[in-house]
Amino acid sequence: MLNAIWNYRYFIVTSVQADFRNRVARSRLGLLWLILAPLAQIVTYAFVLSSVMAQRLPGIESPFAYAIYLMAGFQGWLLFVEIVSRSMNVFIESGNVLKKIAFPRIALPLVVVISSIINNLIFFIVLLAVFTLAGFSMGSALIWLPLLILVNAALAAGLGVTLGVLNVFLRDIGQIVPIIIQFLFWMTPIVYVKDILPPAFQTVIKLNPLFWLIDNYHRVMVYDARPDLVVLSLLGLLAIVFLALGMTLFRKASAEMVDVL
Repeated sequence: MLNAIWNYRYFIVTSVQADFRNRVARSRLGLLWLILAPLAQIVTYAFVLSSVMAQRLPGIESPFAYAIYLMAGFQGWLLFVEIVSRSMNVFIESGNVLKKIAFPRIALPLVVVISSIINNLIFFIVLLAVFTLAGFSMGSALIWLPLLILVNAALAAGLGVTLGVLNVFLRDIGQIVPIIIQFLFWMTPIVYVKDILPPAFQTVIKLNPLFWLIDNYHRVMVYDARPDLVVLSLLGLLAIVFLALGMTLFRKASAEMVDVL
């Protein structure tokens, strides 16, 4: 499979370029739309909740503490959700291409992952500018951010490919997953701090792997602390399990997928 991906590397690169072109085609603001939507969401939460949450963020010496905390959480959340959501539908949306052109089908989710990471890095550049305007600068712990992105992308890709294969044969998957993602959003401390929750509920949300992933984003980007490497290792192991499951399902179902699409 790796040889096939390498042999089709130019196809993958041009597909990533085409993906960006298609997403901003006929748009006057172009790439700005890739960041305006998440920024609008962040501004909404910051406007509604900042007066409540600002008092709950010890350790951040900034009048924009809540907005900084919010953006760091969204940095991780947006990457995860974009990869999972797009990978889940990529085989269905590319049905005609799969029927007409011979190429390694696994290139499709790979294009999604690369495109999503680039999109996330663009968002990070905007985030850096906003942090600077807010008078907040991230510390040396930022060197851990590439590792967080790698684990995040691997976890999302494994889950996305698994759901993508299942979605070809069972279309209810595409209806259920967005609901589950909404549920996971509120089970992850992105717009709130876990300390405001009752102890019993804190125990429940800690069962969510995304809780630990976003917590490490906050540690690195907000508190200038090293990520919890034990937790990160466990998340990496979980990502490997999902990737193995996704690849196994993909190999077994690949031949039948084109017939179903």
